[in-house]
Amino acid sequence: MRPTLSLFRTSRSAWKGPYFVAFPNLREALLNHIPIKTKARACTILPSFVGVKFMVHNGKDYLPVVVTQDMVGHKLGEFSHTKKRFVYRATKNK
Repeated sequence: MRPTLSLFRTSRSAWKGPYFVAFPNLREALLNHIPIKTKARACTILPSFVGVKFMVHNGKDYLPVVVTQDMVGHKLGEFSHTKKRFVYRATKNK
């Protein structure tokens, strides 16, 4: 068994390691500042993702997420909200 990494939260069993998706164009996106479109909201953010711009699907649209050092260990879906904030608007008849 492998020891757990202190960078990643342990919501997954230690011997499996963090869940991530292999992005084949990650290096190209980092050099050319091209966003990567993805629907993998459960993907864990790795240290190699820092500085990359992702377009994460929220169920309707792709929202831009720029990965910083503080996001390492979190999931991509945490930064692409799926629900809109409710705003009450008064009617015109008042």
